[in-house]
Amino acid sequence: MEHVVVAPVDLAARVDEALAVQAVAFGLGPEEVAIRRQIVLRHLASPGARALGARTPDDRLVGFVYGQPNDRGHWWSSVVQPYLRREGNDDWLDDSFVITELHVLPAYQGRGIGRSLITAITDHAEQPRSILSAIDGDSPARRLYHTLGYRDLARPVHFPSAARPYAVMGAPLPLPRPPAAADKTVS
Repeated sequence: MEHVVVAPVDLAARVDEALAVQAVAFGLGPEEVAIRRQIVLRHLASPGARALGARTPDDRLVGFVYGQPNDRGHWWSSVVQPYLRREGNDDWLDDSFVITELHVLPAYQGRGIGRSLITAITDHAEQPRSILSAIDGDSPARRLYHTLGYRDLARPVHFPSAARPYAVMGAPLPLPRPPAAADKTVS
């Protein structure tokens, strides 16, 4: 497998390439991609939004993450707030860095790229904790988040446009690193 570098990326300039990764990794159709394009561009224009990409030596994007400081006025917060309140976790919406999207092409999964992306972006967060939502169920993504210290804050969470339920997860920052012997290098 070729070497992959995780570094800052101008995701707005590469939004179509990022959405192609997301479409494969998340199983999106062309209509969903078109809708998400506008959403991603709007998110990236938010104050404090940051993005990282996982790129091959020929500059092909094989994974990405982006996030921003949480704002209770954003759509996502308004949807998850009642679920968090029900579980006594409403305060997680304050002073948190939201992982908005994290996707890696299936051929590159299992190599530590997702871990590198999420730890690198949260390492530079000014907030003391991070929150995210993930499809509720046993999945490689949820297992990764659990190994990074994320715990379930509310589940099941139902988003209006999603057929499957989600879990809202949160973790204190910085995210833990595995012992050196268990750490996978991105190569």
